[in-house]
Amino acid sequence: MGDKFLLKGKTAIVTGGASGLGLAMVENMVEAGAEVIVIGSRNKEEADRSLSKFGNQVSFIQFNIQDTDKTPEIIADILSRHGKIDILVNNAGNHCKKFIEDMSIEDYEDVLKTHLVASFALSKAVVPHMKERRYGKIIFTASMTSYFGQPMVSGYATAKSGILGLVHVLTNELGSYGINVNAIAPGWIDTPMFQKVTKQDPPRYNKIIGRIPMGRVGEPDDVGAAAVFLASDAANYINGVCIPVDGGALIGF
Repeated sequence: MGDKFLLKGKTAIVTGGASGLGLAMVENMVEAGAEVIVIGSRNKEEADRSLSKFGNQVSFIQFNIQDTDKTPEIIADILSRHGKIDILVNNAGNHCKKFIEDMSIEDYEDVLKTHLVASFALSKAVVPHMKERRYGKIIFTASMTSYFGQPMVSGYATAKSGILGLVHVLTNELGSYGINVNAIAPGWIDTPMFQKVTKQDPPRYNKIIGRIPMGRVGEPDDVGAAAVFLASDAANYINGVCIPVDGGALIGF
């Protein structure tokens, strides 16, 4: 029974996997036995330092996922070197925190292209391979803003809401080929960014904690473990869902 929860022999792609929640996903997948290819736009030396502890089990490809014309080439290169892709985690993203009147159309389009368009392009590129093998796990990182309105993140919220629609459509298109499409919606997680923001704003921190029934924020490993579960054979009959990893915040009073 335990082997169903492992990823031994699996090859995974994780975008944005050199830092933050993406790094936690990579770490948990490595512990579960997967070989992981991290795709990101950050400096290669910096990424290599972040990922060096994983040894040969993790490799890094420097690529701006907004450059969608080149996405098929990147996927083809990965297939030529690794032979297969079992898991795709669409995790990379950026924020643009501005009120709508201060946000340019270019800002808005940039956030959508990173979160939504690039994720579509990567999924589109891996689907033929997964269909041929009649196996695959595609996981998207959604958000609390997929469900409720949060000020100053209109582009981010639009993209994350769009991800849920994409998950639903792809589930119906790909389910008969043995491909599972799901998402994770992280709640408030104890990352350096969260600490930086809330330490400067105690009322905001108290408001956040007040709507979480568990009375605390989550750990990056909570998100990483959810990604491993959805990527594993233990989740073979879970399809088209978004799992909130939020301590109950979505239903908090």
